Amino acid sequence: MSIPEDFLKQLEQYSELSHREKEVFLEIFGRSKNRVNVAQELNISESNLSTCLTGIYKKFCITGNGPVKESRLREYLSKKYAQQKPSGHLTTDDVDDSLDTLVQEIRKQIKPYIKEKCGTMRVLDMPKPIELTGKQGIYTNVNILEAITGRRRLKVAELIQSCDHDNFERIGLSGVKQKRVSGLEVVQHYSKLMVLGKPGAGKTTFLKYLAMQCIEGRFQANRVPLFITLKDFAEAPKKPDILKFIVQLLSSCGVTHTSAAVEKLLKQGKALVLLDGLDEIREEDTKRVLRQIREFSDWFHTNQFVITCRIAAKEYTYQSFTEVEMADFDEKQIAIFAQNWFQLTDPVKSQRFIQKLKENKPIQELASSPLLLTLLCLVFGDSGDFPANRSELYQEGLDVLLKKWDAKRNIEREQVYKNLSLQRKEDLLSQVALTTFEQKDYFFKQKTTEVYIADFISNLRDADTELEVLKLDSEAVLKSIEAQHGLLVERAKGIYSFSHLTFHEFFAAREIVANSAWEKLVDHIMEKRWQEVFLLTVGMMRKADDLVWMIKIKIDNLLAQDEKIQQFLVWVNEKSISVETTYKPAAVRASYFMFSHENMNDLIIRPLKDKYGFFSYLATKIDQRLIKKFQPNEISSDSLMSFLMSHSLDFNVYHEYLRRLLEDISNLDFRQQIREIQNELPSFSQDKKVLSEWVVTDRYVWVEKLRSVMIKNRNIGHYWQFSDVQKDLLKQYYDANKLLVDCLNSDCYISREVRQEIEDTLFLPIKS
Repeated sequence: MSIPEDFLKQLEQYSELSHREKEVFLEIFGRSKNRVNVAQELNISESNLSTCLTGIYKKFCITGNGPVKESRLREYLSKKYAQQKPSGHLTTDDVDDSLDTLVQEIRKQIKPYIKEKCGTMRVLDMPKPIELTGKQGIYTNVNILEAITGRRRLKVAELIQSCDHDNFERIGLSGVKQKRVSGLEVVQHYSKLMVLGKPGAGKTTFLKYLAMQCIEGRFQANRVPLFITLKDFAEAPKKPDILKFIVQLLSSCGVTHTSAAVEKLLKQGKALVLLDGLDEIREEDTKRVLRQIREFSDWFHTNQFVITCRIAAKEYTYQSFTEVEMADFDEKQIAIFAQNWFQLTDPVKSQRFIQKLKENKPIQELASSPLLLTLLCLVFGDSGDFPANRSELYQEGLDVLLKKWDAKRNIEREQVYKNLSLQRKEDLLSQVALTTFEQKDYFFKQKTTEVYIADFISNLRDADTELEVLKLDSEAVLKSIEAQHGLLVERAKGIYSFSHLTFHEFFAAREIVANSAWEKLVDHIMEKRWQEVFLLTVGMMRKADDLVWMIKIKIDNLLAQDEKIQQFLVWVNEKSISVETTYKPAAVRASYFMFSHENMNDLIIRPLKDKYGFFSYLATKIDQRLIKKFQPNEISSDSLMSFLMSHSLDFNVYHEYLRRLLEDISNLDFRQQIREIQNELPSFSQDKKVLSEWVVTDRYVWVEKLRSVMIKNRNIGHYWQFSDVQKDLLKQYYDANKLLVDCLNSDCYISREVRQEIEDTLFLPIKS
């Protein structure tokens, strides 16, 4: 026989049971399950189950041995229940109806409060609040990581995985390769949840969304949402406990007989308790609030609980709570957020926003943080673009994380190291950034990081230089930066990185500018992974003349000792001079440089489209025009030779090339020479055997004859035969010049004279 659980929970002895004993008591006497099923259901051993039953029998003063005690207790409970049920007593169904009525009445009364508290969001410099949910709502569904990233026992090599430092593009530091689960799904799965996340990860917004979904009847419609900002609770007058605080809250919403109603609500598990911002409590209130949360969640354990806290600020554990982590936004979530953001003002702008993000990977990385994504939307909404000087945008993002985010919400954090101001924290992060970036350490061990921090703070005024004190202080500073600002993040147990590679690069550039370490920077001109640091550095400098000149000299010296490449650059210049064009000489030189040693076989016949890199890049950036086409007769014969030799049996291709070539030739003698060469070319209609024999015996001679004619008449077709080493040098030279042009065209301050002289000397040989 089962006894109603509502009756069992009202027994005086029930309140004296431990949490586990209550679970066992309800399973056996309220749901009539046997011991084996109970052990499996609660995932406990038989011995632990026996221990719980012993405690239960003791509380109810049941004596005897073995199964006798269970029978005696069941009999006692049945009699007790019969005594509590006189004629006319409400049935279980009547009680359920009464409870449901109470829940719906309270939901109706607090709905205006929940909509006011949780229905909108306003962060940073938003001019007004915006709706969170509904057709015009900004909310984007979040994902949850069920395994905390910082607790994974991984090595640095496992974190960095397939990143090739020497062929570096960009490594996504925030990319977590583990299963993501919908936020709502996780809340449905766990009755007690601790949601951890970095600053600005969207924790509060997620709790507000849960409250709104609940009050609108779309999630746990049979419960009452109780949204509590823990900072407000901790600082409330007269320091009430959580139960009294909830009573006061509901009373202000017009709920009558509040104490009895709240207690009944909580005892029957009809509340969705949302506790926001455990990390925002003042230090002097922490112990009291932690104890009250533990007691409250134990007393009313049948309710649903969700607590939010910054991931690095949590140094305590609630055994009955499951801890999960807010995942960063992925590309799909970023797109949805942008669409929601711009839908009222300019729906088309969301598409431009996403396109601009895709074109700018460093900025796109920041968008994985909901807070920084909000900042990007605000900036983009004002001008329809991102600032040309990206360092200004990154500094604004850092200001948000270092100062504005807490200041806007009136949150004061403990300054764990009194002499380490926000400015000094930036200096510290800059020093760590450059040191680790130079060593290719995108992930660094905690102990190593603490050594860097100790070295920095030991030089501060009034610093205690005792080794043990420095060790403790450096650990505290690291945790403070992680918890309060989220700029350093624990990626695995004892392994850290910057939250975004973008910030790692920014702080490295900041350190270079602070120390005028131009020579140290220029030494890395050939390394792709330093490209963003170069661009940020010139953007931060008051005047970048000296640095860009050092870059130019470094690039030119790369090829200075190779006589053959210098001859090649002489030819490049001669060809550019011979071409009549409106484009600047640097753009034309760049085109000859690129196409003369790159294998552009598929472009021999077609006019060159504006798609292959530096030529169109320079033409766009320096000349401010787009190259529409580049005639086939101006193609290097190196490419021609490779092309013709690769199409061994496609004679139509040969004839088509010569036909196009003849269309462009005005010199009669040159035309005659090409016609003679054309006449030596077999027709595709000839016997295949004859064609095959021609390919074997005459093709190479024919191609060489064509090449000689092209050299004589067009000064192209020189067979440079660069070695692999020389090809690598040319590639490095090309990439470095592209970076230099990027620097010139960034929003940096360079004198007109220096800018012009560098443009005029791009892709020229070293003067002897």
